[in-house]
Amino acid sequence: MRPLRIWLVLAGMTLAALAQTNAPDVRVLSLQDCIQSALQKNLDLQIARYIPPLALNDLQAAYAGYDPGLSLGGAHNYSMTSGGFNPQINTLTASTTSDANSFNGSIGGLVPWGLNYSLSGNISEAYGTAAGSPFDQSRGQAGISLTQPLLKNFWIDQTRLNIRVAKNRVKYSELTLKQQVMQTVTTVESAYYDLIYDQENVVELALQLVTENKKRVEVGALAPLDEQQAEAQAASSQAALIAARSALAVQEHLVKQLITDEYSRWSSVKLEPSESLSSPRQFFNLQDSWSKGLTQRPDLLQAKLDIERQGVTIKYNYNQLFPELNVVGTYGHTAAGFSEFSSSLYQIQQGSLPYYSYGGTLTFPIGNHSARAAYRGSKMTMEQLVLTLKKLEQNIMVQIDNDIKQAEANYQQVAAAKTAREYAAAALDAEQKKLESGKSTTYTVLQMQRDLTSARGTEIQALDNYNKSLSQLSLDEGTTLQRLGIVFEGK
Repeated sequence: MRPLRIWLVLAGMTLAALAQTNAPDVRVLSLQDCIQSALQKNLDLQIARYIPPLALNDLQAAYAGYDPGLSLGGAHNYSMTSGGFNPQINTLTASTTSDANSFNGSIGGLVPWGLNYSLSGNISEAYGTAAGSPFDQSRGQAGISLTQPLLKNFWIDQTRLNIRVAKNRVKYSELTLKQQVMQTVTTVESAYYDLIYDQENVVELALQLVTENKKRVEVGALAPLDEQQAEAQAASSQAALIAARSALAVQEHLVKQLITDEYSRWSSVKLEPSESLSSPRQFFNLQDSWSKGLTQRPDLLQAKLDIERQGVTIKYNYNQLFPELNVVGTYGHTAAGFSEFSSSLYQIQQGSLPYYSYGGTLTFPIGNHSARAAYRGSKMTMEQLVLTLKKLEQNIMVQIDNDIKQAEANYQQVAAAKTAREYAAAALDAEQKKLESGKSTTYTVLQMQRDLTSARGTEIQALDNYNKSLSQLSLDEGTTLQRLGIVFEGK
């Protein structure tokens, strides 16, 4: 009766494990529930969502090149000189005292077409005594200075380069986030399908143990020749069930990690998929899939943005090859008089003492090796990026081709596994009838039951692989979000 006791114990353990699935902390989730939770709570996505704002912040910083600079200053100076005999002119000189107040200010900067401007003004007042007589003088000036490049830094300068590159990186950052969303959703899909497989596998193996135990209880002890094989079979079934439960627990942990940022609140929750694995028939069009992948893949679009950015860099480096030819000009008003500040300010306002200048400057670096090297390097980098894009396009085509072939093979495996499972069920039914007529043995029937359980597991695994292959194909096409109805909005 030893084998019978073994199977009774296993039956009790199996039924207890099955009863745990009805515990109060079970949470039933659909695939859509998992995806929505991941879109809100997944930590990788939360981290990735900072990428576009950081890029926008860099763009705003690039515009700082157009921020005007304001400078203000003021000072008071006092001086005194002693009088005395001056032998050079052979006469006595009187002592002097002087107080002076001065104020100045300027504002300047750069405008988007490369013009540098500076508005400046100053005013000063000096008063005191000289040669025994009091004096009071004031002076002032207000004007504007302009410098406009005509060659180097004319159609693009460092500030315009920084802005255009920053705009390019904003688009790049949005694609980075989109790629992370797609990857996370695909990972959630794959984990959810694996969770269904692991759970159904545990159920199948547990039901197998229940069936085997029930059969042994009905029949009693096995024939002596089958006893050792039955014990080995019992150990094998138990080991398979333990391994399946462990895989299920690990898969639950993975799903929880993907859909929440508070794992501690989910650690004791039992996940229960509300969906089952199916095999929807899909008809594949390689050319259509290639077209999608070569126009919608975020990583491919990022590679094109890298080429666009390098094009801007080449344009800038080419402009730096030219000499600096600048048109310069100034215009303003001055004031001077023996009176207070107000007099000078009035003269500046009236514009009675104008001044102006205009001209040009030419600066030509001999050799210009640095600029030439930068230009050559940027062109070589462009050629490298073009080849990188071509390689990526080729990789995408190969990936999609492989995905389609894998999906088709997996679909065929589903059909083959289903047929194998049906044959195994029919064989078990036939063997059961033979046992009832005394033409078979209990051990043979139980072996057929194991074959049926194995066939069911193979079918479930094939369904799992087929659904994951469809998800991977969608990811490689760049159509994951459209397929699932997820709207991605960039900033």
